[in-house]
Amino acid sequence: MAYRSTPKAGSFARTVVGWVAFLVVASCGPAAPGPGPAAAPPPQRPERPSADTTRVDTRSWPERTLAGLSLREKVSQMIMPSMLGDFSPVGSAGWRRVTRLVEQDRVGGILVSVGSPTEVASKLNELQMRSRIPLLVSADLETGAGFRFRGAIQMPGTIPLGGATEFPYPMAVGATGDAKLAYEMGAITAEEGRAVGVQIPFAPVLDVNDNPDNPIINVRSFGGDPDEVGRLGCAFVRGVQDHGAIATGKHFPGHGDTDVDTHLALPVIRYDRAHLDSIELKPFQMAIDSGIGAIMSAHIAVPALNGGTDDPATLSKDVLTGLLRNQMRFHGLIFTDAMDMSALTSRYPAGEAAVRAVLAGADVLIQPLSVDTDLNAIVEAVTNGRIPESRIDASVLRILQAKEKLGLDRKRTVDLAAIPKVVGIPEHQQVAEEIARRSITVLRNGRHLLPLRGTRTARVLSVTYRRPSDVLAGRYFDGHLRGTYPRLTSADLDQDTPDAVYEGLERRARRSNLVIVSTYVTAVAYHGSVALPKETSTFIKRLSRMRVPHIVVTFGNPYLISEFPNVQAYMLAWSGSRASQVAAAEALLGEFQIDGHTPTAIPPFYLIGDGETIPAREGASGG
Repeated sequence: MAYRSTPKAGSFARTVVGWVAFLVVASCGPAAPGPGPAAAPPPQRPERPSADTTRVDTRSWPERTLAGLSLREKVSQMIMPSMLGDFSPVGSAGWRRVTRLVEQDRVGGILVSVGSPTEVASKLNELQMRSRIPLLVSADLETGAGFRFRGAIQMPGTIPLGGATEFPYPMAVGATGDAKLAYEMGAITAEEGRAVGVQIPFAPVLDVNDNPDNPIINVRSFGGDPDEVGRLGCAFVRGVQDHGAIATGKHFPGHGDTDVDTHLALPVIRYDRAHLDSIELKPFQMAIDSGIGAIMSAHIAVPALNGGTDDPATLSKDVLTGLLRNQMRFHGLIFTDAMDMSALTSRYPAGEAAVRAVLAGADVLIQPLSVDTDLNAIVEAVTNGRIPESRIDASVLRILQAKEKLGLDRKRTVDLAAIPKVVGIPEHQQVAEEIARRSITVLRNGRHLLPLRGTRTARVLSVTYRRPSDVLAGRYFDGHLRGTYPRLTSADLDQDTPDAVYEGLERRARRSNLVIVSTYVTAVAYHGSVALPKETSTFIKRLSRMRVPHIVVTFGNPYLISEFPNVQAYMLAWSGSRASQVAAAEALLGEFQIDGHTPTAIPPFYLIGDGETIPAREGASGG
C-alpha cells in the first residue's frame, strides 16, 4: 500500500498548511500591483495626534483572551469534565448537565466518551456554539477513533452499528515492527477524530509493558523494549500531528511495570533513577524530542523521582515540573489522568487533589469527581495565596495557544455532511486489516497443526472466553471459520460459568476433530485482573491430556500461555477488533503467511522477537 509521507488531500492538516502558506505570502511577499499613481499632493504639516486615537491591540488571540478572563474563568479553562456521546434530547437531564458545564461553569474542554460519529459531532457542535471560548475536545483513542466512536445494540441479536475505524491494540503494531504502520494509524486516528470534533486523542501509550501481571496496560503498550516503544510511539505521534491533532503520550512517568490498577488503588514503583531513565522514561524523552504536543500524568508513586515519598506523580511538583518541564524540556500541555480514580480519591479530601495537581504543574484536570468542588478549591487556593495566580496564567495561556494552533479561534465546529467521507472509510479499514494480518504471531505449533488442513465435514468446537459485556467477541472469528467448517459449533464462557458447563464442554471436545479456544482478556478499568479463571485454564490443560487437537488464540493478554505451557498451538492476535478476529481466522486457515514476532517477553518461555514463520497454505491468495 502507499503510505502517507505528507498529509492526505482534503485533510485538516493540509488545510492548515495552506492557510500558513497564504499568510506567509500575504505578510512577507511583494505588494500586489495596483492602479497607476495619481499626482502627489503637496507636503502637509503633520497633525498632532488627538487624545482619542484608537491604539491597535498587537497582542495575540491567546493573550487578549487571557486578559479578559476573571480568575474563576481562568481556572475553568483548566477543567475538562467527561461527557457521553449519546443522544441527549434538549431538556433531558444529560443535556442540562453538559450545557451547564459549558454555559455556567465555562469549562475549557470536554472529554467525550462513547457514541456514534455523527451523534458525537452534532453534540459537540452545539456545545461549541454555546461556549464563550472554543472548547478543547479530547477522547481516549488508543486504537483509533473506533476505540470510542462505534457501537452495537442488543435486540435479541447483536447488530453492529458501524462507526469509526478500530485498529488492533498497539502491541499488535509492535508485533509488526513497522513504523510506517504506526504512522498510518496515528494519521487516521487524527483525521477521523478531527472529523467528529476531537482535537486531542489521548494516545499513544508510551508505557513499556515489562510486567506480565500488569492489569491495566498490557496490550495497550507497543511492547516491552523501551527503544521499540519509543520508535513506534514517535511514528504514531508524527502521524497524529501531521494530520491536525495533538498527540498525548501516557502515562508519565511510566505505568508499564505495575501490578495494581490505578482505578482501584495507588501503585508504587520502587526502581532507582538509573533504571527509570533506561526503561520507563526513555520513550517519553524520545517523544518529547520528536515534538509531542501533550503528556498525560499517571496516578502512580515513584519515590526515586519524588524525594522518597509515595505521593502520586500527578500531584508531584518534583515529577511534573522538576523532571518533565525542567529536566526533560517538555513545553506542551500536561493533562492529568482522570481525577475521579481511586488512587487519588481514596487518599485526599474533595478538592485537595485538584489543588495539588495545579501546584505540581498540571495544565488540564480531566474528569473531576465534582467540577464545582475542584473549581472552588482551586479558586480559593489562589485567593488565599497557596497558588500564585501566575501559575494559573501560565497554564491557561498554554491551553489558549493550543486552541489557536488547532484553528479553533477561527472555526470551532465540524461539517456533519463530511463525516461519512472520512470516518470509517474502506481505505482506513484496510490499514487496520493490514496491521491485524501482519501482527499475527504463533509461539507454538505442535505437530505442525497450522495451517489447518481439515475438511468441510470436520467437527470443530469453538470455545470463547469473554466478559459478558463483550458482545462481539467471537462473532467475526467464528463467522469466517464457518465458511470452511460448516459443522463448527460454539460455546461461550465467562468468569461466572458453572462447573457443569465445563464438564459438558469436555464431553463435546472428546467428540471433536479440533477444539479452538479463544480468550478475549484485555485490561479493563476497575477489573483489576487480566487472568483467566482457574476453571478455564484447567479445561485447556485437559485438552492436552485428552490428546484432542487444539489451539488457543488470545485476542488480548499474550501472557496466558504461562498457565498452560503444554498447549498444542498458541496464536497471538492481540485484539478483539473485527480486523483481528478475521485475520486470526484467515491465519489458522493458511490464507496468508504468518510472520509476526512478540514485542514483549513472555516469561519464562519466550523472549522479545520470538515467533514462528508459517507459510501460507499452498494455493492461498494471501492477504
